[in-house]
Amino acid sequence: MDEQPLVPPPPSAIEPCYRHPDVQTGVHCTRCGRPICTECMIAAPVGHQCPTCVAEARQEFRRGPGRRIAVANAKGVSVTNVILVTLIAVFGLELVRGGLESIVGGPSLREMVDMGAMFPPFVAEGESWRLFTAMFLHFGVIHLAVNAYSLYILGNVLERELGRPKFAALYLLSGLVASATSYAFSDVVVVSAGASGAIFGIFGGVFAVNYRRRHTPQGAMAMRSMVQIIVLNVFINVVLSSYLDWRAHVGGAIAGIVLGFAFAYPGRDETNRVATAVGIVAVCAVIVVTVMVRTDQIRQIAQFMQ
Repeated sequence: MDEQPLVPPPPSAIEPCYRHPDVQTGVHCTRCGRPICTECMIAAPVGHQCPTCVAEARQEFRRGPGRRIAVANAKGVSVTNVILVTLIAVFGLELVRGGLESIVGGPSLREMVDMGAMFPPFVAEGESWRLFTAMFLHFGVIHLAVNAYSLYILGNVLERELGRPKFAALYLLSGLVASATSYAFSDVVVVSAGASGAIFGIFGGVFAVNYRRRHTPQGAMAMRSMVQIIVLNVFINVVLSSYLDWRAHVGGAIAGIVLGFAFAYPGRDETNRVATAVGIVAVCAVIVVTVMVRTDQIRQIAQFMQ
């Protein structure tokens, strides 16, 4: 049986380039053996390759190893870092909207409302999406810096404990509970925004996760740190109660504790999945009921004022 080489040896004679027939060359593609001119030469680990072979190799890489590398890189992305980048990017849009003079105190209330800050009358009129968008807006760089620093320090810790999907769910749901709590119990004409409700949800989640292992040295140390953080934040909220939305902070912290216990529930995988589902459903139910009740109250007030 005759055997043929996979790639024919390049001929030694001068031939026209397969892509430019009017150009003579003695160089051949090391992959397919076709003649190529200097314009078509692409350096390879050994010799030169033609544009067609290089394109085919790139497609093979994207379908094989390249795809696996891209998937692995995507899986390695930190949710905490994604949230941080998002908060900073949104603040950049605030500066574009309000100008550099808004860097300390943020844009005007009118502009903040236009960008998605929570304003109860608008939420009652059907703009419930403001409960979500308000979580990404901040009243100035100091407001942003405090929340971003807290998120960076404790967010990565809780994300490693719970995993990315559960951490993302805890952050977003705690933030929504905080917005719903602010909507339900704050003054009707107050404009509110900020990620602090979701940050307090992270505080609650870290507390819940470490409470289960409070008898271990690591758990005991984490609990002491969390108690100090909680006491400090309670003091700050009392002193600055006229500036901070403490209701949102309380709502976010409670939601974080509930979800932290549910997401880190001990036992088999099936038991943990059930606890996770129950926690999510319970928190979502609280959000829906709270918003519905408050919306009805605001609409009744509006009717009475007419």
